[in-house]
Amino acid sequence: MTTSASTSAPLIEKHTIGYVPPEDRHGKVRDLFTLWFGGNIAPLPIVTGALGVQLFHLNLVWGIVAILVGHLVGGVLMALHSAQGPQMGIPQMIQSRAQFGSLGALLVVLIAGVMYIGFFASNIVLAGKSLHGVVDSVPVPVGIVIGALGSGIIGIIGYRFIHVLNRIGTWVLGIGIVIGFGYILTHIQTDDFLTRGSFNLSGWLATVSLAALWQIAFAPYVSDYSRYLPANVPVAATFWTTYLGSALGSSLSFVFGAVAVLATPVGMDTMDAVKLATGAIGPLMLVLFLLSVISHNALNLYGAVLSLITLVQTFAYRWIPTAKSRAVISIIVLLACCFAAVGASADFIGHFVDMVLVLLVVLVPWTAINLIDFYAIHKGQYDIGSIFQVDGGIYGRYNPQALLAYAIGIAVQIPFMNTPLYVGPVSAHINGADLSWLVGLLVTSPLYFWLATRDSAYRRRLTSEKLAGSL
Repeated sequence: MTTSASTSAPLIEKHTIGYVPPEDRHGKVRDLFTLWFGGNIAPLPIVTGALGVQLFHLNLVWGIVAILVGHLVGGVLMALHSAQGPQMGIPQMIQSRAQFGSLGALLVVLIAGVMYIGFFASNIVLAGKSLHGVVDSVPVPVGIVIGALGSGIIGIIGYRFIHVLNRIGTWVLGIGIVIGFGYILTHIQTDDFLTRGSFNLSGWLATVSLAALWQIAFAPYVSDYSRYLPANVPVAATFWTTYLGSALGSSLSFVFGAVAVLATPVGMDTMDAVKLATGAIGPLMLVLFLLSVISHNALNLYGAVLSLITLVQTFAYRWIPTAKSRAVISIIVLLACCFAAVGASADFIGHFVDMVLVLLVVLVPWTAINLIDFYAIHKGQYDIGSIFQVDGGIYGRYNPQALLAYAIGIAVQIPFMNTPLYVGPVSAHINGADLSWLVGLLVTSPLYFWLATRDSAYRRRLTSEKLAGSL
């Protein structure tokens, strides 16, 4: 489904966090499949997927089952956020003002920005290592800078270019990973490929959680990449193309990581195992993963920049950010991340994964509140003008009901947490499995619905929205 704007849309994106008017809408809903499929065939999900057999000691069969369950469950939440994009026409984080208020949304916006800056920094480290693996003469720090520059150019050009690259990447990377699977499975270098590890409940639950959280981590910016689609794109079409692309692409990468480490001797670094397991086609696989990391990492830079612009615009409400503003902030983030990544420790990726697990504890209740508010309470109808007002318009500066549900949603997760900062008693009792995200969703969703639908201010907002309509 396209509009006439699809043929005339500029390559360099002119919008930032503002509403995308109908005349600027363009693209096809199937682009969401290629974006999320191609974007998830990358080293970071491969490394994460390997943890099921490396760290949690599952065997191949139970590892694959856990990976599939996690992605299929978490992908539902991620795709429900994506389906908001065409209906709202604004980025996900600024839309949170309708749930939390103009100032109440700041904490979540800040957390999302920090997380995606972390994603960007960790991915440029992987890019540097991949480039060094392809060309030994290129030092890792130089590779980091090259990877960051490549992602920076893509991120600055913006939305349309990101979609174009991932349409190409879906075919190239999809064929590449299938060939990689074929090579590994016909050149297994270990005798315990199918017998290494075993089923253990805590490890299985932990792997399910990792996969589900991988999907939920996209929630704060997934609709940023569907917001340019025409408003009449069916919600179901947006949901299914996003869901199938993300669940399939990430599952393939997670399983690829598990297969590679089981096909090579115990104790190898995951990407070293991939290089060894793929043998003669190893250099080609590394080149493909390098290109993937650079392309996909542009999404992290883009999402981080939109979050930062949202933070600033909350206070500088008269400021109308332009493509130039987005480019300047992108360069600042890029330089800061390069500096941090080059000077980072050898275990930078491990520290980053730890950070993400902590941040997701506070993002999960936001996901629940956002989805309940959009689908069950407002049913996709919002006053866009109020979202951009300094006082929050009909949504106010703070929404006490959302903030209360959010705080309780964080608190109930604490006993079930397993992060570097804290291990809850329930998690410790089940050998370290982290079920906090599931508990957070199950408690926050009905609680927010109950609080919001019994609030007189909520009823007044609905009346105001019906009168004002949405843009």
